[in-house]
Amino acid sequence: MRRVAIIGGGPAGLMAAERVALAQAGASTVDRVDIDIFDAMPSPGRKFLIAGVGGMNITHAEPLPDFIARYAGRAGELAPLLADFGPQALREWIHGLGIETFVGTSGRVFPREMKAAPLLRAWLHRLRGQGVRLHARHRWLGWTADGRLRLATPAGEVALAAEATVLALGGGSWAKLGSDGAWVPLLAAAGIPVAPLQPANCGFDVAWSPYFRERFAGAPVKAVIGTCGGLRQQGEFNVTAGGIEGGLVYALAAPLRDALAAGQPAQLFLDLAPGRSLERLRSDLARPRGRDSLANHLRRQAGIEGVKAALLREFCPPEALTVSDRLAAAIKALPLPVEAPRPLDEAISSAGGVRFEALDAALMVRERPGLFVAGEMLDWEAPTGGYLLTACLATGFRAGNGVVDWLRRPR
Repeated sequence: MRRVAIIGGGPAGLMAAERVALAQAGASTVDRVDIDIFDAMPSPGRKFLIAGVGGMNITHAEPLPDFIARYAGRAGELAPLLADFGPQALREWIHGLGIETFVGTSGRVFPREMKAAPLLRAWLHRLRGQGVRLHARHRWLGWTADGRLRLATPAGEVALAAEATVLALGGGSWAKLGSDGAWVPLLAAAGIPVAPLQPANCGFDVAWSPYFRERFAGAPVKAVIGTCGGLRQQGEFNVTAGGIEGGLVYALAAPLRDALAAGQPAQLFLDLAPGRSLERLRSDLARPRGRDSLANHLRRQAGIEGVKAALLREFCPPEALTVSDRLAAAIKALPLPVEAPRPLDEAISSAGGVRFEALDAALMVRERPGLFVAGEMLDWEAPTGGYLLTACLATGFRAGNGVVDWLRRPR
């Protein structure tokens, strides 16, 4: 019996396995293959489950051109994959598992129960019914000299032959959940081009003053607009003892990270009063203070208090705090300097990975026929909001279909 090996039991690997299994449904006995998923963890989909703890955001309902643009430098490579399996196809696929979805006020799409576990259970049940076999605690170690897969198992190392292999081992973040990037040197040794893994959707270190750190660590900064590298995003973030994290920061992480990597200063410009124009702030702040302290003046005339007022004092030159025009300008574009991204293992996702230039349209490695790559192992990144999961599933969909075509080739 021939074998298809899926290395990695996350969304991309499971989707690839499903595509092959669906094609097997109408295959003759002589054309059938075993479909085996090997995962290093005790159970599949661990990062998927953790990502859904706070509310399983599966995709986004914005128009497809806007959706594709979220992938920035790799939008061109991902566009045809998302055309085959994009946000709407993903929702229909989930409905086929018996899971209802809804669109939130922000345009994000969620399962009705807001949880990942029911979705994963239903999916695994269907895969087993389709003949897919899952093998836990099986860590991929590379290839033998004759091209077989090396796997560390509870019973010791084994070598398995596979007619087609899909690598879907995740990126380099959240090592404790299985995405540890240990595959990078294995692929590099095999001559497969890999862009260095970097943190994406991550927090950043900031050199707070001792007073600010002690007083405001843990404080949320709400209703602000952040700008960096031509990107502009409204949202909120959290102050930490060592820096900043949260949705707004993650959305602007790529230009901040890239500026630091290029040896340039990296600043997140904050509009602390997005509901007020610069002209109005100038007018309001120019009103006589009387006996009001600066803190009261900011609160009364600009609605700035608490952590926002502290951020102004932290990064605005002291002389600017007493000049209404300069103070208004600082409120609308306060430069918050960041020093370094948080470590890769703390990031929600990673950038870098197997370069698309090394793959054909089916995501097969050009120089290694029969080897496909999917998911976060590929060199792309995207913000949170459903974009990560959608692209992982779309790449698994394409790789799985590629395996089917590969198996059907004339032999």
